[in-house]
Amino acid sequence: MLEKHTVAISDNRVSLKQKMTLCEDKVRKLAESILEDGHTTPIQLQPDGYGYVVIEGLHRLEALRVLGEESVLAHFVRARLH
Repeated sequence: MLEKHTVAISDNRVSLKQKMTLCEDKVRKLAESILEDGHTTPIQLQPDGYGYVVIEGLHRLEALRVLGEESVLAHFVRARLH
């Protein structure tokens, strides 16, 4: 079972490829949902030596940032070894 962690939003990095998929309308709708229902689904992060890399949940992360939140609920994932 994945453990939930609370991490600072400022410690998260997003790849350029992910940034290109960001949809402001989706961020706005998620922000509205978070205001009504709270943040219920953790994002997925991969820890690295400099903070965390966003694996899943970019829009949720950005919605929390827009709302002025300083931290985010996250699950840590490990890189797969092939």
